[in-house]
Amino acid sequence: MKEHEQTLVLLLAGGVGSRLNVLVQTRAKPAVAFGGIYRIIDFSLSNVMNSGLSQVGVLTQYKPLSLMRHLGTGDAWDFTGRRRGVKILPPRTGSKDSDWYKGTADAVRQNIDFIRSHPSKEVVILSGDHIYRMDLDDMLQFHRRKQADLTVAMMVVPREQIHQFGAGITNDEGRIVEWEEKPPVPRTDLASMGIYVFDTEYLLRLLAEDREATDFGMHFIPKAIERDNVFAYPFHGYWRDVGTIQAYWEANMDLLREDSGISPEAWGIRPNLEADGRPADRPPARFAAGSTVRGSMVSAGCVIEGEVINSMLSPGVRVARNATVRDSIILHDCIIEEGACVDLAILDKRVVVGGGADIGCGERDAKPNTQYPKHLYTGITLIGKEAVIPPGTKVGRNCIVEPGRSPDGFATGKIPCGETV
Repeated sequence: MKEHEQTLVLLLAGGVGSRLNVLVQTRAKPAVAFGGIYRIIDFSLSNVMNSGLSQVGVLTQYKPLSLMRHLGTGDAWDFTGRRRGVKILPPRTGSKDSDWYKGTADAVRQNIDFIRSHPSKEVVILSGDHIYRMDLDDMLQFHRRKQADLTVAMMVVPREQIHQFGAGITNDEGRIVEWEEKPPVPRTDLASMGIYVFDTEYLLRLLAEDREATDFGMHFIPKAIERDNVFAYPFHGYWRDVGTIQAYWEANMDLLREDSGISPEAWGIRPNLEADGRPADRPPARFAAGSTVRGSMVSAGCVIEGEVINSMLSPGVRVARNATVRDSIILHDCIIEEGACVDLAILDKRVVVGGGADIGCGERDAKPNTQYPKHLYTGITLIGKEAVIPPGTKVGRNCIVEPGRSPDGFATGKIPCGETV
């Protein structure tokens, strides 16, 4: 591991992440739980730690409290000490939305004083909402070898997905010679990962030149390519933006497949188990006589008396006798009572599914959610934090139950496919 005392990391963690729907009603997207014991931001923080970088500013904005509690002092990722530190950087706001960060570059510009107070040769800019492992030290060495002003981490993606990304065309040396931001008709399959290395003085000069420009991909990178040394750092490996319900579910399910390429433990990804206000040393999971568990990941503190198939269970989940959980993600301290069934669903923390209730009824190709057709359309049903589903209730596919919904909030015992309550 190498120390980079001359490198500063800015981790962008302020996005609303609205496509994650009720999962981000009470928390920032990077603070959403993932893979049983982690949160999404743990991957970026651990990449920083494992690359020997030690000075980090985390730019927060939307519902930052759970994220701030999770980061704490930074001790979970070794960011404490005389030359180490993680600092939360909220927007310099009044009360107006217009004071909020208007884009990636605007967020960095609002924190120029932080950059200047931490003298550095380079600034690494990361997103806090991606699932991946990257050796940032290797990217820094690449940046220096190329004598680049700016280096952009890029990877090959299927052409039908390029419209979601910034896209670059490179020459034989890896220099980016053309750039298109979210092109409707792509001319390349090389996509930006939103990970940048800037020479510090170059970054400060860019930000000062055009104070109206708010976004790196949209405004700064095209200009830089025309006149300066901008290179593409090639990334090969597992990387996923979990910004949609479908991508979030798929990435969790990838953890259950041996050939998927994702392995947080082997990658050295660290959680902060003490940040949830619950004991970090929960007892081992307990499997009662007659229980069945297949192809699943079951965290500490779970008690399984029923059946769990192809599912991801966070700490403290209880699955009672004759209850079934299938193809689902169950977050911390949920209770699935006797005889209940949860099929293809995501349950946020501390949900109670009453005895004999059925979450995920009907054919999986049911109609999309009426209110959010672009969020839920593949059959996944979403239950908000601390909702209580009354015993015997039947909830269809692509349904949403709002956080905190109490039993008296269910007018009938059946929620049709695509409905929100």
